[in-house]
Amino acid sequence: MTDPIRVTVWGENVHEGRDETVRKVYPDTMHETIAAALRDKLGGDNPEVVVRTAWLQQDEHGLTEEVLADTDVLTWWGHAAHGDVDDAVVDRVQQHVLSGMGLIALHSAHFSKIFIKLMGTTCSLDWRAENDRELIWTVAAGHPIAQGIPHPLVIEREEMYGELFDIPQPDELVFVSSFSGGEVFRSGCCYRRGQGRVFYFRPGDQEYPTYHQPEVQQIIANAAKWAAPTSPRQLPTVHHRKDVGWFDKA
Repeated sequence: MTDPIRVTVWGENVHEGRDETVRKVYPDTMHETIAAALRDKLGGDNPEVVVRTAWLQQDEHGLTEEVLADTDVLTWWGHAAHGDVDDAVVDRVQQHVLSGMGLIALHSAHFSKIFIKLMGTTCSLDWRAENDRELIWTVAAGHPIAQGIPHPLVIEREEMYGELFDIPQPDELVFVSSFSGGEVFRSGCCYRRGQGRVFYFRPGDQEYPTYHQPEVQQIIANAAKWAAPTSPRQLPTVHHRKDVGWFDKA
């Protein structure tokens, strides 16, 4: 896009409120940490970039029709409260993705309602909650999301995710991760759904300072540029039926 990118950073905001260990790592919350990084990484290219935050506990989870209509790229982090996300909001987000809004699903957002809905599979995986080292290997060196990223990118402390990752074959696979136990994982996956672009990026467990790492921040910023619509999108026409949360595109 030639216009400034408008990013909405969505966070579940549950661990930050209840877990002291997480508050020590992310005293400003995870979503505010990610948003601050994007303002720095994207704002350097264009000071008119707009990055806002939204979270689960807000009315309509902060994702009203007006907010989504004013969003080019939505990032999503969730883990402990996937089931608390209202189905009407999920339907609304899906319609905006299909109409051209980008979506970046981070770490445990693989089990979010919106990611499962867009993928059409269980999105299940293997995991090991240990203080592990992750190596992120670039397997698509020319891809815009991989620009400026070391090969491999080393994350000294992270949770392990391993195959089988029950997702559709990615349109483009940008990163693969390996771990100390020999596990491998498709950790950077690109999809197109309708007019929208979707990127899944694996690292980011709440117990570790992953989102403070500059290279991880750069990947998310690169992904926001990649996922932003390249032309004005036709917003979904909304037919309100609040009892079932039905949204349709004209």
